[in-house]
Amino acid sequence: MAVETQRLGERGRPLGVEMLVRAASRLLEERIGVVWVEGEVSTLRAPSSGHVYFVLKEGRAQVPAIMWRSTAVRLGFRLEEGKRFVVRGRLALYPEQGKVQLYVDAAEPAGLGAAALRLAELKGRLAAEGLFDAAKKRPLPRFPRRIAVVTSPTGAAVRDILRTLERRYPTPVVIAPCQVQGPAAPADIAWSIRRAARLRAVDVIIVGRGGGSAEDLGAFNEEAVVRAIAASPVPVISAVGHEIDVTLADLAADARAATPTAAGEMAAPERALLVDELRAREKRLGRAVRHAAAALRARLAAVDKRLQSRDPRARLAADRGRLAALEARFHRRARALLADRQHAWADVAARLDALSPLKVLDRGYAIVRAEDGAVVASVARVAPGRPLRVRLADGELGVTVTDVRPDGKD
Repeated sequence: MAVETQRLGERGRPLGVEMLVRAASRLLEERIGVVWVEGEVSTLRAPSSGHVYFVLKEGRAQVPAIMWRSTAVRLGFRLEEGKRFVVRGRLALYPEQGKVQLYVDAAEPAGLGAAALRLAELKGRLAAEGLFDAAKKRPLPRFPRRIAVVTSPTGAAVRDILRTLERRYPTPVVIAPCQVQGPAAPADIAWSIRRAARLRAVDVIIVGRGGGSAEDLGAFNEEAVVRAIAASPVPVISAVGHEIDVTLADLAADARAATPTAAGEMAAPERALLVDELRAREKRLGRAVRHAAAALRARLAAVDKRLQSRDPRARLAADRGRLAALEARFHRRARALLADRQHAWADVAARLDALSPLKVLDRGYAIVRAEDGAVVASVARVAPGRPLRVRLADGELGVTVTDVRPDGKD
C-alpha cells in the first residue's frame, strides 16, 4: 500500500484530496481495524440529534470520537467529562476536516462495569424523585387478613415463607406467580405486584426470591420493579437474596427482610408472644379492676361516714325502711315458696295414690296370699284343702281351697 501510494503520488501524477483521504482511510482500516481504547472523556457534546461527540485523551495525546444516537440509546448510561472509559470503535479519516476520528460502537467505564454504572445512575435518579425516602415507609399491619407473595411458585423462597407463616400465625396466603430471573422477569414482577395489590383483603405484599449472583438478582434492580413497589397501595416487604444482597427493590419497599424466612416473620405475629401478651394484659386488667373496686369502696365508705356524721336520724330511718322492705320481700318470697312446695307435694301424693294397690282393690280386685305371706299368682301353687288369706278393699278373709280349676279345664 505504501509503495502504491508513493507511485500514485509522484510529481507527474499527484493525488486528488479525496483519493488521498480514501487511501488513508483504507490504510487505517487494514492496519488498525476495530480497537479498544481507554482514555479520559473531554469536550463532550450531545446535540438534539442524539449523537454524542467527545474527545478521548491521555496525557498530551487525544483523538476525536463520535457515538451515533443508536449506540448511545443502547448504552444504558451517560458518558461524563473527566471520567475514564474504555471504548470500542474503528479509526477513519473524517473527509470534511481531514482528521482521524474514532467511531465508537461500545463503551464501558474503566475499572467499573457498565451495569454497575447504570445501576448507580438509576439509583441516584430514583432517589432524587423520593422513591427511597424513609418518610414514605408505611407500617406493616400487625394482624394481616391476607398476605400476597410475589415470587416464583416453584422456588425455595415461597416454601420458606409458607412454612414460617404456618409456624407463627396461620394467615391466608395468595401466590402471585412470576418469573424472577431473565429478560422477561422485570415486567412480570411489576405486573404481579400491581395485580396482588388489587386482590381483596390483601394487607401486605412480600416480593422476593432466594439467593443468587448479582446477575440473578438483576431483575430487582430494574426501574419497572422499583416503581411498581413504590406505587403499591399495599405495604410491601422486599426479601431478595440473602442479608448481604441489597437491591433497589429493597430500598423502595416499606420494609426489607434479610431472607424470605425473615419476611414471613415480619409479615405475621408470633402466636406464643400473643398468648403471653394476652395473659399479661389480663393480669393488668384484673389488677386495675381490683384497684378501682377498692377505691370505690373507700369512696363509698367515706361518703357513708359523712352522711352518718351529718344526719344520723335520716340514715336510721332509711335503714329501717330498707330493712322493712327486705323483711316484706322475704315474707312474700317465703309464702310463695311454701305454696309452690305444697302444690308440688299435693301433685306427688295424687300420683302416688293413683299408683297404690289399694286403689286397684277398690275396683273389685283382691290379693291372695299364702300363710307365709307370699302372693299367690297361679293355681299351680295351691292344692285343695290349703288355707289362704284374701285381701279385699275393706278387709281380709281366711279361706280354704276346695278345688283347683286351671284355665281351659272344667
